[in-house]
Parts: sequence; C-alpha cells; structure tokens
Amino acid sequence: MTRFEKLFREINTNCALITSDINRRYFTGMKSSAGFVLAFPEKSYLLVDFRYIEKARRTVLDAEVIELKKFYPQVRQLLKKHGASRVSIESETLTVKLFNSYKHLFQEIEFDSSDDLSNAIQKLRMTKDGDEIACIRKAQEIAETAYEKLLPFIRVGVTEREIALELNRLMFAHGAEDLSFDTIVLSGVNTSMPHGVPSDKKVAEGEFVLMDFGAVWNGYHSDMTRTVCVGKPSEEMEKVYNIVLEAQLAGINAAKPGITGAELDNVSREIIEKAGYGEYFGHSLGHGVGMEIHESPNASPGYKFPLNEKSVITVEPGIYLAGKFGVRIEDFVILTENGCENLTKCAKKLISLN
Repeated sequence: MTRFEKLFREINTNCALITSDINRRYFTGMKSSAGFVLAFPEKSYLLVDFRYIEKARRTVLDAEVIELKKFYPQVRQLLKKHGASRVSIESETLTVKLFNSYKHLFQEIEFDSSDDLSNAIQKLRMTKDGDEIACIRKAQEIAETAYEKLLPFIRVGVTEREIALELNRLMFAHGAEDLSFDTIVLSGVNTSMPHGVPSDKKVAEGEFVLMDFGAVWNGYHSDMTRTVCVGKPSEEMEKVYNIVLEAQLAGINAAKPGITGAELDNVSREIIEKAGYGEYFGHSLGHGVGMEIHESPNASPGYKFPLNEKSVITVEPGIYLAGKFGVRIEDFVILTENGCENLTKCAKKLISLN
C-alpha cells in the first residue's frame, strides 16, 4: 500500500493539497524546494517547475509528474478531471497569504482549513516503515562513526568551535547528506546550558565536554548526545553523570508501545528527583525523530497519548548545574512489539580523555 493510499484511509476528502517540503518528499521520495502535490483517492500528481522536472521524472514514487507552467489552468483541469469539490490543506504549514490566494483563485472549491490533513500526515509519519528505519539506522551509523573518530581530537586547549567543526567534517566525510541541526559542543561551565552555542572557549583539564549532534541520510535524521571528561572528573561530576546514566537506562528499559509519553518521561524524571536534582532537569525526556529532528510523538510531562509501535523517540535526561557543569546522555530507540531497540550503539560509560 502506498503512502497516498494510507493517507486516504485516514482522511475523508476529495483532494489533499500537500505543499510543505518535508511532506512532499515523504510522499514522493524527492527532495526539492518547490512544487506541490495534488492527491486524489484514485491518483496523485506532483507539479514541479522546469528546474526539477528531469530529476522528478527519474525519482518520484507513486505520483504522476507534471511540469508546472501555468498554475491556475493546470490545477483547475486536475480538479475538474477528478470531480473534486473539496480540497484539504496542511493547516500546520500553509501560510495564510497563500491560503487566501487559493480561495480567491478557486472560488468554486471548498477549502478545508481544519487540522485534519496535517493530523493524518502526522499520524502516518509517527509509524516508521522498513525503508525509513533503514535510513535512520544509516544516519545514526554515520554520526557514531564520526564521534568515535572525533574522540582523539578532544584535548586540553582545543576550542568548542574547533571540536564542532571537526565533528561536522567527519559526519560529511562519512556520508552525511546534511547535519540534523546545528551541532552543539560545550565545555566546562558552558555545559550547564542545554542548547548552548559552540564558542571560542578552550577545553581545560578536568572539564566535561558535551556534544549533541546528528547526521541526515536520505532525508532521515539521527540524534545523540555524549558527555565526556578531559582528564579526571571530580566526585560530584562522576555522581551526577551516573545519576543521569541510571535515569537514561531506566527510560530505555521502560520504552514500549502503549506507555504514554508522560509516563515514560516520569520514569527517568523520578530517578533524578529522588537523587535531589529534579529542579535541574528542565526539559522533556525525549521527542520523535524522522524526516524532522523534532516530530511526534514526544516523551514529555504533557504528552498523555500512548506511544505506537515503530515510533522512533529519543531518551535524553540531563542535569544542569549553573556555574558548574551539565550532563546529558541521549540515545534514540524504535519501539518494537514488546519493548524497544536502541538504535544508538556506542558506549555510555563515562570516558576520561587524556
């Protein structure tokens, strides 16, 4: 069954207008910065301009490719051909300006601006198929290979920015299509900022170095965080690291279909709270990963929905002590029938680099 067929099992509409770059790629398999999909229950079309037409004809899946020359007559012809009187739009991504222009051009058409189409697509994307999982595995493999090769580079005197640049270079050298997000590399007191920006601060003896990074392969992201020490950590650093590790391992062990995102978050959060550091864990335990680095589902206190089998979600507890240091350890898992498989393979024991 194609993704278009799955979509029309989730939504009752004459036509779905898919305009966002990510969802267009999800349904057609082609990356582009322009074009749109008109999907009908019986057939789907990708309309793209001359810049992408050759590539589209060679790569697009499950949709007829049409070169876009004159927007209004071409779209009107397709709507008439399929007898569409109602068009659903992506409420989450379509701008108000563009939506208003569509209503002005096609006054005979009813446009459904509800969340139905966006919700249906979100539901499909939460459950990964075999091809998607293979891409995510490859993305993670690239990131982990880069990380392992990076470790000898991390030493006293190198800057956060230099480490980030080298990590990025290694990910691209090993096949990354792109970076999952701007790589985070922090050291010493800067590690207490969960999403700090790499600076020219030099790594000093006895400091943590926190790295949050990921690679993209064939449109799919990976995401991981590792915290290592340059030299010997203090007793407090070791204590906090081991609390975070215990919380992370408990979260992974609890991850399974049916548990709600809030319940999973609480498994790890409770361990950190009992250790006396609850106020220093200020973000959610995890989030979905796929064609976007943050997508549904979530493992957060406010996510009351059960997690589905074949969803991919991060498990990333942290403790952040302002003016001292911070620790985060992040893997991501795919939920299986009775539990989960950890897609992150590299070790998590505290590493002391010399």
